[in-house]
Amino acid sequence: MSNRVCFKKGYLKLMGVKFLGKQEHPTRFSMCVRFKTTSSQYVASRFRDPTFEKLMDNYKNLVKVIAIQDLILANPKNPSVSIDFLSKLSQKLHLNRGATAFLRKFPHIFHIYYDPSKLKPFCRLTDAALDISRQEAETINASLPVVVERLVRILSMSASRMVPLRAVFKVWRELGLPDDFEDSVISANSGVFQLCDAHEPNTHLLKLVDGVFSNGFRAAVEDWRVVECCKEDCSVDRMEMQFSFKHRYPPGMRLTKNFRAKVKEWQRSPYAGPYEVTGEKKKSKTGMMATEKRAVSIVHEFLSLTVEKMVEVEKISQFRRWFGIDLNIRDLFLDHPGIFYLSTKGKTHTVFLREAYERGCLIEPNPVYDARRRLLDLVVLGRRGLPAVNSKLQDTSSCNEVEQEGNQQRHELPS
Repeated sequence: MSNRVCFKKGYLKLMGVKFLGKQEHPTRFSMCVRFKTTSSQYVASRFRDPTFEKLMDNYKNLVKVIAIQDLILANPKNPSVSIDFLSKLSQKLHLNRGATAFLRKFPHIFHIYYDPSKLKPFCRLTDAALDISRQEAETINASLPVVVERLVRILSMSASRMVPLRAVFKVWRELGLPDDFEDSVISANSGVFQLCDAHEPNTHLLKLVDGVFSNGFRAAVEDWRVVECCKEDCSVDRMEMQFSFKHRYPPGMRLTKNFRAKVKEWQRSPYAGPYEVTGEKKKSKTGMMATEKRAVSIVHEFLSLTVEKMVEVEKISQFRRWFGIDLNIRDLFLDHPGIFYLSTKGKTHTVFLREAYERGCLIEPNPVYDARRRLLDLVVLGRRGLPAVNSKLQDTSSCNEVEQEGNQQRHELPS
């Protein structure tokens, strides 16, 4: 039997969990374990939160919009991209109905026009979308000291104080890094960061320079505990609060009395925080629970450092080995639904920090999030706000206008 299975069984036996092949009831939550089920079945059996699912319905279109926006802004002298080029990338960008159909769904973001010099249609951003892009860039550049601290914190959670540079590239947008962060953040702070070669070819490691102070950080969950303990109506014992995490379950999730008792026991169990140096991992029941709780604290802190308190599971998995997490991160999110929420919308697995959201919005927004939220609002707006014309007729007339303009330009060109 593998160490992973032994660990999981030992921990869940301690928690008093029955080993079930499938979920007992779709509206009744019970900690079910998938030893005879596939990974996809385990994900499908989770309790769905309609608020996060609705948010991800819009986000999956936002991801495609951002991908096209980046292509348009890649050429600063002439920020535009040809429709032909986007059509070739339709499959890669997951534009199921083609590039043109997708662009016309968001007229508040994209504008299609005909370039007579190149004899083909192009796409550019609208003034509103350009203004949002400039606002986001300005707020990121204004918050460079905060960005530097985020990187230092991430490196401090690694026992070796280093992570692969390619992993940072995966989450540069989530961390609010500028496009040129290699120069504006890493190279500009050579007294803090250092790039060194890895054992793999064409791979670099981002490392904290020796002597950089990084042991005095306090995790976000610790700040929450201080606030909770200082409340006048706080009825929780301070010793119990010492190792607790905030739990917020979605409406409609029924928690059994036994499950509540096990969560309360888990909350009281001690562990090492994300910035603390850990010793050798113990194989006892208490040691296994502490190992899992430390993994929860690390991913909780990582999500707290992101701009939107969310990240794709595949991206955060790039840091798993460097953070010393021996567990399957996706299982970790599914096993703690009161702390995290896992969504599968948009053909990706995205995890949210549940406590950071209220009704689909961040409780404590930041300037970068505000700019991105404005773009999401334009995505949600869709075609609304335009003249009340039948959408199919509008599509046809728009297509004909581009074609007629192109034909007219061709006839006017000298032979």
